[in-house]
Amino acid sequence: MKQRPISAALLAIAIALIGQELTKPSSTAYSPDDCTGIACRDTPAPLDGARAESDHLLFGNPSSASVVNPDNYLLQRPEYALSYNASRGTANWASWHLSAAWLGPVERQDDFRPDVLLPSGTYAVRPDDYRGSGYDRGHLVPSGDRTAGEAMNSATFVMTNMIPQTPENNREVWRQLEEFSRDVVRQGQELYVVAGVYGDRGRIADGEVTVPTNIWKVALVLPEGAGLEAATATTPVVAVDIPNGDRLQGWDSYLTTVDAIEAATGYDLLSNLPQNIEAEIEARRFQGL
Repeated sequence: MKQRPISAALLAIAIALIGQELTKPSSTAYSPDDCTGIACRDTPAPLDGARAESDHLLFGNPSSASVVNPDNYLLQRPEYALSYNASRGTANWASWHLSAAWLGPVERQDDFRPDVLLPSGTYAVRPDDYRGSGYDRGHLVPSGDRTAGEAMNSATFVMTNMIPQTPENNREVWRQLEEFSRDVVRQGQELYVVAGVYGDRGRIADGEVTVPTNIWKVALVLPEGAGLEAATATTPVVAVDIPNGDRLQGWDSYLTTVDAIEAATGYDLLSNLPQNIEAEIEARRFQGL
């Protein structure tokens, strides 16, 4: 039997329907359409994994994060780098450089949003996922460390940079530590910082986000304008390991060593330093500047 030709109108409709299906976001993917009403300033694709030696990773990639493992997935922005853990719904750690050039008069953008740089099939945590949990959306890379420009500050509000923090930890102890870091920079120093989480205190967001038991930070203090070669065995390093709980003390009550944080997390921090210098720095508890 002779087939009837498909009309041009029907063919156009079919093509349009197929195109809609191919471009439809998955149930877990983040669509730019979700940005309605907020600033969508993210770059459309992650940096090439081969370009891992960014300024923010000058002193090392603590977990050898790459673009292969979804639970150790390297995300890089001009403002910072981090290792994302899809199983936990948070970063393992974030790493960033802090100098006077990053500080300015810009106010908080408060444009919390899912991260468009996550690989396909990874659940993109949303701002409302923390609602009613009792936990704050706590920054790893602080908003206050990126105030020289609006887009720069906005980059700290993607949800991959957020962790569930108790209000007392986030608004008091952790905030005080962040302010101390910026005070050090205003006194003519610069910092290379790595901060992260470990432990399991339960889950929120219908099981998508793990609440950590501990939040840690390591900050290497160097003269302004110095680089890797300026680090010596006497270079100050601030290392803290703070319980993610209530009734906390001042941040300096949780001073520890880099060695202790490595033992708790399994990471290799400051790995780009010469081994003899790394060993000296990581074994010493911060005594002040």
